Amino acid sequence: MNPDRKLVISIFVIWLFTISGILGILSTYRDWFLSFTWLNLSVYLWLILWNNNRHRSVMLALLIPFGIGMITEYLGVNYGLIFGEYKYGANLGYKLFGVPLMIGVNWAILTYCTAAMARAINNNIVISSILGAVGMVFLDVIMEVSAPRFDFWEFENGVVPLKNYFGWFCTALVGHLLLQKSIKVFRFRISLHIFIAILVFFSVFLIF
Repeated sequence: MNPDRKLVISIFVIWLFTISGILGILSTYRDWFLSFTWLNLSVYLWLILWNNNRHRSVMLALLIPFGIGMITEYLGVNYGLIFGEYKYGANLGYKLFGVPLMIGVNWAILTYCTAAMARAINNNIVISSILGAVGMVFLDVIMEVSAPRFDFWEFENGVVPLKNYFGWFCTALVGHLLLQKSIKVFRFRISLHIFIAILVFFSVFLIF
């Protein structure tokens, strides 16, 4: 399929899922929509792979932030390391050692998207990795507000410690450095739409 047509279809699907999710959660079917959060993340991942023609190199490269995310989250959930004391809820699907597999997928998606955006600003891998990590921390600040309400995750006593954001930055920076060494060409436009869609989704619930 023509790459431009792929992109148009992908953008349509991204916003269809995002707007439907927002309206669904604001409706009386809130719990049903939240229970399908895993599907939304899976679609984002598939669209990234589809727009990269499902290249094996990209698939393998995305296992890097997936693996880093799963390991650090395991240490966080079970030992209170890196991010602080917190637990995952029921709406992110199947858990492995207390960590939803979709959290690993989320790390892969966010690292890829912020890497694509950062590389559009600066091609130096160190600078773009720092920019990408900052972008991920910015998004995490927004997500933390709604996460407990959606039964995604919650910190002890409902307070997000500063070490969480420092941990996010350090983990994201390592993920970026390794991912950007592995992938030479990123799909900027699909990445931008996914990032903005996630930002819009969580920003709406800062108000409602």
